[in-house]
Amino acid sequence: MTTLYHGSYTGIEHPIATLGRKNLDFGQGFYLTSLKQQAEQWAQLVTERKTRNGFPLLNIYTFDDELARQMCFRWVKFNSYDIDWLNFVVACRMGQELWKEFDIVEGGVANDQVIDTVEDYMMGIITDQQALGQLRYKNVNHQLCIINQKVIDSCLKFVVTREVKPNEK
Repeated sequence: MTTLYHGSYTGIEHPIATLGRKNLDFGQGFYLTSLKQQAEQWAQLVTERKTRNGFPLLNIYTFDDELARQMCFRWVKFNSYDIDWLNFVVACRMGQELWKEFDIVEGGVANDQVIDTVEDYMMGIITDQQALGQLRYKNVNHQLCIINQKVIDSCLKFVVTREVKPNEK
């Protein structure tokens, strides 16, 4: 069992894979992370963007990754910011639905630390080798996108929702 987090402005006891936007890093799905601080920061950011006086919330889950493997879900994992990750993220952000080939996609986030490089590559300003050269020095964070509702229903268990306090950054 792995503990995973989802930062939001609302509690989410029963996630739905098809509610997310399609043109995200790993396509349409329910996004989680194993990094508590990353989820807390996202909760604060999204709460500021989407509500006037809401509270950032941290949804906590357990994920039975062994069961997911036993059930033979199609799972791709990008362990680094490499050419495969870069091309997958760029394709998804440009509307290609590569993510539909998988039930779970896992890897780094195209966040503030790396998005300029990804966007420069998307626009043809830099080559793939230049992009990889810039990404080489970035610490890979973590996101797991569950695309298939069956994965959520069988392998993800809601634990609790907690308010993110400002000093928990």
